[in-house]
Amino acid sequence: MSRADTFFYDRKAECMPRVELAALQLARLKTTVETAYARVPHVRAKFDAAKVKPEHLSSLDDIVRFPFAVKADLRDAYPFGLFAVPREQVVRLHASSGTTGKATVVGYTQGDVDNWSDLMARCIACAGARPGDILHNAYGYGLFTGGLGVHYGAERLGCSVVPVSGGMTERQVTLLQDLGAQVLCATPSYALNIAEVAAGMGVDVRKLPVRLGIFGAEPWSDAMRRDLQERLGIKAVDLYGLSEIIGPGVAVECDVAQDGLHGWEDHFLFEVIDPNTLEPVKDGEAGELVITTLTKQALPMVRYRSRDITRLERSPCACGRSHVRIMRVTGRDDDMMIIRGVNVYPSQVEALLIGFPGVAPHYQIELKREGSLDAMTLEIEMAAGAPADDASRASIARDVAHHIKSRIGVTCEVAVKMPGELPRSQGKAVRVKDLRGKPAP
Repeated sequence: MSRADTFFYDRKAECMPRVELAALQLARLKTTVETAYARVPHVRAKFDAAKVKPEHLSSLDDIVRFPFAVKADLRDAYPFGLFAVPREQVVRLHASSGTTGKATVVGYTQGDVDNWSDLMARCIACAGARPGDILHNAYGYGLFTGGLGVHYGAERLGCSVVPVSGGMTERQVTLLQDLGAQVLCATPSYALNIAEVAAGMGVDVRKLPVRLGIFGAEPWSDAMRRDLQERLGIKAVDLYGLSEIIGPGVAVECDVAQDGLHGWEDHFLFEVIDPNTLEPVKDGEAGELVITTLTKQALPMVRYRSRDITRLERSPCACGRSHVRIMRVTGRDDDMMIIRGVNVYPSQVEALLIGFPGVAPHYQIELKREGSLDAMTLEIEMAAGAPADDASRASIARDVAHHIKSRIGVTCEVAVKMPGELPRSQGKAVRVKDLRGKPAP
């Protein structure tokens, strides 16, 4: 049996009994904590300030005694200050864009790259891909971890990879036609863009061989899933990861249930905390996901605050896998908008817009300051073929504003654009333009 075949046929690690899984986690957790304390001065200083040492860890529950890691730690230690191995042993560097501050740099040893490839192969197989499938990879390549993470995992599984990256959307459609990919990998917003461009080219993607979409890198709603499945004629599954932890490959939905992402607990320890009190929440309650790496060599992370809002489900999955399920991320704690006392996530707006009569599933939220209060403007598009006269657009604006007020509780102005006027995503969608505090032009 080839190595690729083992990911498809051997699910021993994915179906490990919970007692064995917990024992493995504890052994690996102790190694991670000891390594981080011994080799990373920044981590050692935080542990010492919290008056905690590796020997205080005797059970998985003891992890709550240790301090959190946050994105600011990577910026403060820029570029290589959090590495636990000599820089010469790092074979790969990825980095954030740095658009909201100093970039964050993450590194991988060869062992890390091998583990990452294995985890991504596990994810792609769990999602429903098989050795021999043609996989069209429209995640961005380069410093972003998505493209190369999916690429290495798909090759490890034994897929034929089309490394097209993002952009040139008409060419993407042509390649899907000509090469006959069975699997499409992209951000959900870019997959929607592909579907829209295909329709404009007169191509019915539902008649192409593609049967599976593996979508991630941004929060997306169940309404978006249903829309993508209908437009593309595929099964759409959610992929989860973050570069500070490893990149994509932390968790994935199975194609059997599509009900929560299987978080690979042999490589990661998951917690959910109240983002305000920083205390653990009860099992099944929503909060902020916190992740500790258990096998990372170059960049071990202890209690990294993801800022993603979710909950953990520990009941058995229909697919038979024993690992905890991370339920659909509803938003990020730092993406939450507070508009005149009302908490709003972009994903809530998305869920209400998809399927709304006469409205396309493209939107952007603009935040401004009006006097001492925040104001929200929602820019949406008319659906192709919908009446676009002034009266029709005004009617849709009123209806959408009323719908959002009644369902979410926030008052907003709605600007209705013509089809194609809003920017299209080539990767991660920019849903919010925050103009508060910026001087007027």
